[in-house]
Amino acid sequence: MVETALVEWSRMQFALTAGYHWLFVPLTLGLAAIVAIMESVYVATGDEFWKRTTKFWMKLFAINFAVGIATGIILEFQFGTNWSNYSWFVGDIFGAPLAIEGIFAFFMEATFFAVMFFGWERVSKRFHLAATWFTCIGAALSAVWILIANSWMQNPVGMEFNPDTVRHEMVDFRALVFNPVAISKFFHSVFSGWMTGAVFVIGISCWYLLKKRETRFALASIRVATIVGLFGAVAVMFSGDSSGVQAAKYQPMKLAAAEGLEDGGEGAPFSIVPGVEIPNMLSILATHDVDGFVPGINDILDGYTTPDGVRHLSADEKIERGKVAIDAFAQYRELKDSDPEAAAVARRTLEENIEYFGYGYIDSKEELVPPVGLIYWAFRVMVGVGGFLMLLMFVVMWLERRKRLAQKRWLLWLALLSIPLVYLAGQAGWIVAEVGRQPWVIDGLLPTKAAVSSVSLSAVQTTFWLFVAIFTLFLLIEMRIMIKAIRKGPEIDND
Repeated sequence: MVETALVEWSRMQFALTAGYHWLFVPLTLGLAAIVAIMESVYVATGDEFWKRTTKFWMKLFAINFAVGIATGIILEFQFGTNWSNYSWFVGDIFGAPLAIEGIFAFFMEATFFAVMFFGWERVSKRFHLAATWFTCIGAALSAVWILIANSWMQNPVGMEFNPDTVRHEMVDFRALVFNPVAISKFFHSVFSGWMTGAVFVIGISCWYLLKKRETRFALASIRVATIVGLFGAVAVMFSGDSSGVQAAKYQPMKLAAAEGLEDGGEGAPFSIVPGVEIPNMLSILATHDVDGFVPGINDILDGYTTPDGVRHLSADEKIERGKVAIDAFAQYRELKDSDPEAAAVARRTLEENIEYFGYGYIDSKEELVPPVGLIYWAFRVMVGVGGFLMLLMFVVMWLERRKRLAQKRWLLWLALLSIPLVYLAGQAGWIVAEVGRQPWVIDGLLPTKAAVSSVSLSAVQTTFWLFVAIFTLFLLIEMRIMIKAIRKGPEIDND
């Protein structure tokens, strides 16, 4: 097995790249929807004001889009450089949605982006509007295929292990695409992007109101953004509820860690903060039953039986069966040419225990517990900040409709300063999703320490710090260009 330091540095490098990339993706998804709606208003009314408003936010969208592409490309390359064992083991499955995203969704998005950004005076209004909406749809399609790939890592379905090629091979593409985890994750991620775009537009627009500039532009942008943002927030709530149910079903350890639940049971409470609980609420969220059974960390490690009589193996039993599977696999490979009958017996043993194959790489059951404190608080940051932003958008919309927003300078400052919070909530959500899956790269199938490439530790450390420098430079450049464009403002006559 590879050394622990290499695994941890490889994980940190991937987390760094993914974290930076996710700074750009949500804003791309959110601004794409807002820009498309604004241009639809322009085409419907013929008012040049909406054209100029659309073009301003489209400029910020383009800046963010360009930088996001660079981080995304680097992210995908890391599967081959840092996680070659993973890529070999499941590349037939994981690579399919990534290929579809690159060939279809991204090219669709990029092609119509060119028309959207450069085609204002070259194509008709309706064709340009169609290009804008197709860019928005393309961004969502890019997200859906990436999230299908990621969700397969959370809940692997639609494949079989081939001991002759030592690879998992896809047998049911439909199961991969309609993975229930993927459906929940797609809506949760896309609509959280709508919240990000909305909070961004509201905050920048409030800055204009504070400066007493472009008042009509700012208020019109706020009106569109609050509608998009509140719709997104409600959708995030419903998709988050679905994600909780899926986690309880497919990843109970993640759910238990997110709640800091050591010992589960029926009518499990929901922890707001340590020492403050809502009775039965976790059971309601996880099972939609006030008395639903939710296993805790100790239950999962020690084994448990649900009230309906379904027995779940202990961690030690899974580890033992995993080692049996690994031994049977080795015997099959050794005997398949020299002793076909013995090889057939070994293969049957492998197939009987293949569900636990990954557990054979686990040394002790304590490895199966992710960092509870980090996941627990990340979940509360995500939910708490999300709730605050939803309330903020509602108050901003309410005051804007009553033409009182511009006089509430404290609220304008609060909206402006809340822009970083929406990014904090997004990063916290991905910490729950990805760190909560540890120690697995593919939940229950392939542990992280068995997926890493055989590269030198110094190479990973060097590239880690190189990426820190490059990505930070990308972020600073984007922020500088955006701030310059914001200070210049839209080309709209002041009221």
